[in-house]
Amino acid sequence: MEKVVAVVLGGGRGSRLFPLTHERAKPAVPLFGKYRLIDVTLSNCINSGINRVFVLTQFLSASLHRHIMEAYKFDTFSHGFVEILAAEQTERSQEWFMGTADAVRATLHHIKHFASQETLILSGDHLYRMDYSKMLSRHRGAQAGLTLAVYLVDREDASRMGLLRVDSDGMVEEFVEKPKDPEVIERFRAPESLCRQVGLNPDDGWYLASMGIYVFDSRLLNDCLQNHDNDFGSQIIPGLIGKIRIATHLHEGYWADIGTISAFYHANIQATQVTPPFPLYCPGQPIFTHMRSLAPARIIRSAIRDSLVAEGTDLHGAIISDSVIGVRSIIRPGASLKEVVMMGADYYEEENPKLLSGEACGPVPMGIGRNVTMEHCIIDKNARIGDGVIIRRQPDDLNFDGDGYYVRDGITVIPKGAVIAPGTLI
Repeated sequence: MEKVVAVVLGGGRGSRLFPLTHERAKPAVPLFGKYRLIDVTLSNCINSGINRVFVLTQFLSASLHRHIMEAYKFDTFSHGFVEILAAEQTERSQEWFMGTADAVRATLHHIKHFASQETLILSGDHLYRMDYSKMLSRHRGAQAGLTLAVYLVDREDASRMGLLRVDSDGMVEEFVEKPKDPEVIERFRAPESLCRQVGLNPDDGWYLASMGIYVFDSRLLNDCLQNHDNDFGSQIIPGLIGKIRIATHLHEGYWADIGTISAFYHANIQATQVTPPFPLYCPGQPIFTHMRSLAPARIIRSAIRDSLVAEGTDLHGAIISDSVIGVRSIIRPGASLKEVVMMGADYYEEENPKLLSGEACGPVPMGIGRNVTMEHCIIDKNARIGDGVIIRRQPDDLNFDGDGYYVRDGITVIPKGAVIAPGTLI
């Protein structure tokens, strides 16, 4: 795919994923115990034969940059790269990225260096598998200037999406971004033929939504970014309707926006199911990530059911069900975990420079202590959970900030590096 450059939008502050984004960019949030959110999109690129990728970010990009540099190294003969372009001050602009289109405009002088026929615009916080080469084939076959990846959503999600109306050839006739008026939404009901194509009942009410994945002819993209429009969905795309050929590429597989705590948590827990909606075991379409030289997970006198356990984990005398246990997790005797997303640790206790220098890290060791009971929660990296801590399931509509923890949509979140004192009841 030498004629294609991919641009991954890293997103803004990621406030909907707070506190997981308190110390890291949204694409760097750990996923499924051993990956990062950005790995899904980058793996789609590699599996599609696209190896020239820019990642645009502006908030807390240090850990994201480190991860990409460690994970994505191409050989010298492929001319491939994954490069981060952070927001930067220039003689022409002193501003942060003001929107999706503005982010591409601000970095376009870097991207244009690689003379590409098409530019693929992607999001860094969606969960899906897609062969972008098929979308590119659709784009070229339709002789379109712009092609949008589209997905069928129900009435509940329609008001949060950019909706499209298409003709019989799948060419866009009308586009509206996040409509609230019920009459407007109803006008965008998907054709019966599209619903039946993916096995959905048209009578249930389905709507054709943009996935935020675009293929632009590079010259057209350059022209579109000459004005002051800052957003693709609300400004640039509606302005192109009726002026150029805009095609659609229907995605028939799984897709989810995991930009909220609730969506992120449930996506992880669903991965532990017998038949997960997004299977991790998918021959020919692996998810790539940073390779670690860690020992296999060690499981001693423990009971585990329907869970993911990453490498480098040490479980001793624990009971775990419907949970994701991340790299280097330490779980001590008597611990019981149910529906827990534990991200693990960046290092083992013995590797901590503070300990090696003789500086104590506190009375609570890394990982989960003895006789801990935890349910329906997220434990971010490097957390220390003292002996006897109890974290109970909260009501699904509960949201508040506690002392050293947070509750979002009933999900208790222990932030990165937090210390929960022995005997604490949450």
